[in-house]
Amino acid sequence: MADEQHPHSRPLQRALSRPVRAMSRILNNSAPPAASPAAPPEHSAIVDCALYVDGIRQPGERNYKEALQAARRHRGFVWIGLKEPAAAEMAAIAETFQLHELAVEDAVQSRQRPKVERYGEMTFLTMRTARYVEHDELTDTSEVVETGDVLMFIGEHFVITVRHGDASRLAPVRSGLERRQEVLARGPWAVAYAVADSVVDTLVDVAQGIEEDVAAVEDQVFSPQRSNRGRRSADRIQRIYQLKRELMEFKRAVLPLQRPMNGLVTGHLADVPDEISRYFRDVADNLARAVEQVLYLDDVINSVLAARLAQVSVDQNNDMRKIAAWAAIAALVTSIAGIYGMNFEHMPETKWVFGYPGVMTLMVGGSAALFWGFRRSGWL
Repeated sequence: MADEQHPHSRPLQRALSRPVRAMSRILNNSAPPAASPAAPPEHSAIVDCALYVDGIRQPGERNYKEALQAARRHRGFVWIGLKEPAAAEMAAIAETFQLHELAVEDAVQSRQRPKVERYGEMTFLTMRTARYVEHDELTDTSEVVETGDVLMFIGEHFVITVRHGDASRLAPVRSGLERRQEVLARGPWAVAYAVADSVVDTLVDVAQGIEEDVAAVEDQVFSPQRSNRGRRSADRIQRIYQLKRELMEFKRAVLPLQRPMNGLVTGHLADVPDEISRYFRDVADNLARAVEQVLYLDDVINSVLAARLAQVSVDQNNDMRKIAAWAAIAALVTSIAGIYGMNFEHMPETKWVFGYPGVMTLMVGGSAALFWGFRRSGWL
């Protein structure tokens, strides 16, 4: 039995009875329980833990359990920043803050769909993040967009941000918000606004970067100086398709975020304070601009891809016409040579003194006439 094999099984059973039982199921039953909040593991996922009262960060270092108790006493809130937390550490945090099991399970896993969910007095918000990857030249395997996740638990006296990937760093958001005490004094939803605003601003920047790549590909395809032979490696279909795939990855981060953001603005999905909902309205406007850019770029890249496929088809038709033209010229010479190479005894012109020069003149003249005709019609 597990109780006989591990001395800490009783604390683990108590944890299973709390709202974090789903996270405990993720762990192996024989694994040791999560460390105490007062003593985080050596490789803790906690990037920062701060107590804020009236918009001012309180001095000193506290573990999240002590910070939560102080926040309730002083009517402040705790902001905990996590980077890719392990299941054990997330289970311990969830027990302290009474987080719902389903939301905690989502927080451990990345690549969540953008959504807003209510669990009693707590709101759970997930967003897909994106970052534009700088590159000198677009290739068949260029990574243009790097994506990640930002998830937030928002309660009365706490806000917990969980970040997966490096697409959107939250340290600048924290430092910037700490300089705006009048906004930070409005509580955990002010943090949620600042994080959402940073994520959406980054999405707008990514859309602008992709727009430059699309314009570069468009110039390569429709440039009048483009040569089918010399520039073929620069505008291959694989590059356009790779950019299309990166755009689709970015599209999955932008478009699904509209419904959660509109729900925060209207208050249908969460009880956002009125003074903060105005800020979310500005974020929703920026998101709408990013959505419009993504849809426009999607249409453009589809048009460029279709145009390049049409160009390839035209190039192949031109090649086939050239091959057919040269085959016709060769057929004329071959037919004449074949006729006079049959070596029949009773053939006209075989005894003619000027037979050989005449046949050669006929071959050259006929070939020249065919070449001129094909060249005039555009086949050569």
